This record gives sequence, C-alpha cells and structure tokens, in this order.
Amino acid sequence: MMFFMKLIHLLATVVWVGGMFFAYVVLRPTAAEVLQPPERLRLWDKSFSRFFNWVWISIFLILVSGFYMIYLLGGFAHLPLYINLMFLMGLVMIAIYIYVYFKCYVQFNRMVSKQEWPAAAGVLGTIRKLIALNLTIGLLTIAMGTVGRYI
Repeated sequence: MMFFMKLIHLLATVVWVGGMFFAYVVLRPTAAEVLQPPERLRLWDKSFSRFFNWVWISIFLILVSGFYMIYLLGGFAHLPLYINLMFLMGLVMIAIYIYVYFKCYVQFNRMVSKQEWPAAAGVLGTIRKLIALNLTIGLLTIAMGTVGRYI
C-alpha cells in the first residue's frame, strides 16, 4: 500500500509543479511574444480554468496519500525532519494556491469576461508572481523529498 500511496503522491505533485513550470517557463514568454494583450489574457483565462481543475485534484490526492503514508509510519512524531518540512512546505503551497484561486483568479476571470484588459493584466501580474513563488517552493519540496533522507 505504501508503494501505491507514494506513486499517487508523486504523480499528483508532478502534475501540479510541472504545470506551474510549463506555464511560467514556456507558455508565459511564448504568449507574450505571439499574442496581443486581449488574446493573451483570454489564453491565460482558459488555461487557468483547465489547469486549476487539475490542481484541485492534485491537492486532494497529495493530501490523502500524504496523510495515509504518515498514518502508516506512525504519525508525525515518528517522521524524519525532512518529511515534516515537506508537509509544512506543502501546506504553504496550498495556502498560496487557495489565495491565487479565490482572490486572484476569480477576479481575473470576471475582468476578462468584462474585457477590462488593463485591470486583468494587473491581476495576471500578481498571479504570475505567486506562481513563481509556489513553483520555487514546489521544486524545493521535491528536492527535499528526493534527497532529504541523505542529509
């Protein structure tokens, strides 16, 4: 069962962090080169609506698999420090994502639908910064999960 939970945990993490990497490193600069602001903002709106559905699923799977593995290992008190740090970093990532979704994306989506381009661009800038932060935390968390037991 531990193998199955680790696999779910890993795949859900890859979907979330890999999606942020693609959006930030590939889609963002390409959209800025190729599209005018209204089309670029529409692209982001549609991309976010699809990606954020996958993030919700990923968060659910990460939490369920993570808590189950913690349970199998005897609870938080029996965990190595690196796993407790991974858990904390994951909670920070989830908090940032919830803020991005409910505070920024909902507002961004409304602005795009009303064609309020300058305001939508401002919110997109905030989302971009928060995704960069979450991507950084996500990559550090993956690194911690991979090499933490050796430190």
